[in-house]
Amino acid sequence: MQYVDGESVLLGDKVYLDSGMTGVVVAVIDAGEYSAGYREEEWSYLSVGALVESTEAGLIHYPDSSSGFTLLKRAADRVS
Repeated sequence: MQYVDGESVLLGDKVYLDSGMTGVVVAVIDAGEYSAGYREEEWSYLSVGALVESTEAGLIHYPDSSSGFTLLKRAADRVS
C-alpha cells in the first residue's frame, strides 16, 4: 500500500485523516504487517489496505490511501 505520493505506508506512521483527526497505522494488510495486538488471523480477511487507530474514532480500515489519510510523520524506528 502506498500514499498518494508513492511512498510506502509503514507500521507506526502517524497520519492525518481527512476528517481532521490523526491516527497511527497499526496494520498494512497488503504487506501482511501487523502491530502487536492486531493479529493477522483477525484482519487478513480484509485482503487489502491498512488499519489506522485514531483516539477520536477508534480503529478504521482504509482500503487505499486515497480514501482519506496522508502521512504526517514516519514511525520513530523507521526514520533514517
